[in-house]
Amino acid sequence: MKLVVGLGNPGGKYNFTRHNSGFLALDFYFKVSKASWGDKQRLGAIFGQINDVLFIKPQEFYNDTGRVVREYMRYYKIDISDILVICDNFDLEFGKIRARSTGVAGGNNGLKSIDAALQTSDYARIRIGTGNDALRRRLGDVDFVLSKFTPEEKTKLPEVLAEVCKKIDDFVN
Repeated sequence: MKLVVGLGNPGGKYNFTRHNSGFLALDFYFKVSKASWGDKQRLGAIFGQINDVLFIKPQEFYNDTGRVVREYMRYYKIDISDILVICDNFDLEFGKIRARSTGVAGGNNGLKSIDAALQTSDYARIRIGTGNDALRRRLGDVDFVLSKFTPEEKTKLPEVLAEVCKKIDDFVN
């Protein structure tokens, strides 16, 4: 069994914010796959399953998602090599995608939380570039990651998410 984790913040006010790129990617993947999310939360996350792959959107705030990932890993006896985490990265230009089989948190507090909870960073990750330097300078980092995508970015988002879906498929297959 594999586990694919999308990072984001729970609650409607965070929909379509940069920090919820992981949630957006999984919602897009489920739409393309014609799959449905479960009706109830399980182990602190909204979850769905396609074949032998579990997909989760932790319902802890972004910076505290590690506990939920650890619970899924333990409960379902998932090996670290079978975990993929999808998150935003404001240091990458909007639309750029970086996939790695292992890595470092690199300042991403969601990844730091997962690293601490799992006591390793040896899991796969996909970083979705949300960078917009002019807007980030104007808003500051905290407000930037919680900001909505610009209208121009929103029009490009389906194309970006389709590329992320290909990378998810690469991992699960």
